[in-house]
Amino acid sequence: MSAIISAFKDADLRRKIIVTIFLIVLYRIGAQIPSPGVDYASISSRLHELEQDSGLYTAINLFSGGALLKLSIFAIGIMPYITASIIVQLLTVVIPKFEELKKEGQSGQTKMTQYTRYLTLALAAMQSSGIVALASRGQLLGPGVQVLAQEHGVWDLVLLVIVMTSGAILVMWLGELITEKGVGNGMSLLIFAGIATRLPTDGARILAHSGGVVFAAVTVAVVILVIGVVFVEQGQRRIPVQYAKRMVGRRQYGGTSTYLPLKVNQAGVIPVIFASSLIYMPVLITQIIQSGHLAPSDNWWQRNVIQYLQSPSSWQYIVLYFVLIVFFSYFYVSVQYDPNDQADNMKKYGGFIPGIRPGRPTAQYLGFVMNRLLFVGAAYLGIIAVLPNIALDLGVGDVSSGMTGFGGTAILIMVSVALTTVKQIESQLLQSNYEGLLK
Repeated sequence: MSAIISAFKDADLRRKIIVTIFLIVLYRIGAQIPSPGVDYASISSRLHELEQDSGLYTAINLFSGGALLKLSIFAIGIMPYITASIIVQLLTVVIPKFEELKKEGQSGQTKMTQYTRYLTLALAAMQSSGIVALASRGQLLGPGVQVLAQEHGVWDLVLLVIVMTSGAILVMWLGELITEKGVGNGMSLLIFAGIATRLPTDGARILAHSGGVVFAAVTVAVVILVIGVVFVEQGQRRIPVQYAKRMVGRRQYGGTSTYLPLKVNQAGVIPVIFASSLIYMPVLITQIIQSGHLAPSDNWWQRNVIQYLQSPSSWQYIVLYFVLIVFFSYFYVSVQYDPNDQADNMKKYGGFIPGIRPGRPTAQYLGFVMNRLLFVGAAYLGIIAVLPNIALDLGVGDVSSGMTGFGGTAILIMVSVALTTVKQIESQLLQSNYEGLLK
């Protein structure tokens, strides 16, 4: 506690922590305010029934902290911004202009952020339109469940879309404000807050349905999972780097030994978030375009999508989820980390890896090491994420009703965000000569 007390003694750091907590509280308040024209009583009664299920809706509701299915003003949440950010980063590979902007420094980054905001607005409008279309047809919380007022016209639906889209833009602004004025990454902290609010409810549900023994077993399993995630997230491959001595005037520079840290999980939780968003799109699109007279069993696409992708416990879902996580792990790291640029920078400043020639051999060696680390990191992400789905497939029983908040994806995101935030606080503490939080 001495380190936490020291953090609040620093005026600048105390102000950042208070601003972060205040904005997170605002976000959680907005997530509970229903949008205009929503029958909140009907939604609450239906959500109580859906809590006994671990299907599609409880999974996509995870990132919004329960706001999506309540149709609150923040129902869309931060997923459009995250998806837009990933798309813009991936487009740097295929669009030369984006690649040039990435190399321009701060001015290019500002332009990329502007494009991300425009794309966020478009994605938020599309997603809110789809959710409202499902709600107006009584298909959001199950067939025939009306979540809107009985008498609603076209303008009422348009107003609902505008409110939910505006809420997504406001959430994006809150996240950027936390990043700029607070502590940690704003978007990640908002996801953290949304998941953390589910833990007490899910824990109480497991305790009520399965008893104290099962609850204790789940708690022990979660603690072991957290320890394993921390161990891998902190894991590094340190490649030794030697800098040659050089004379500048009468002064000697270089001649020092250091290391290049390569994380085991270089991609973080981005592949898990992106795979989670992508795997639900076919189901949502199918439900939106599904005509009233066409039953799911009469169409091959609808039958397979609903049968396999809507059930997280099916082996088809588990395999596809795992493959998507591995694919996005490799793809995202290939975009973010270029061994050739790293080798050129080392050569420019007179650095070299002992036993490896500078230039192209260094780039090949770094690429070889990164691919080996990626194999371990991608497998780790995939296994942790699909563990709850495998447990559901094996038939855990009533425990499945509370596995959304205690699942692998939730634990991965929460632990990774917590570690990153604590490290940022620690760096500021060290600047003030205080003892760090991580000992």
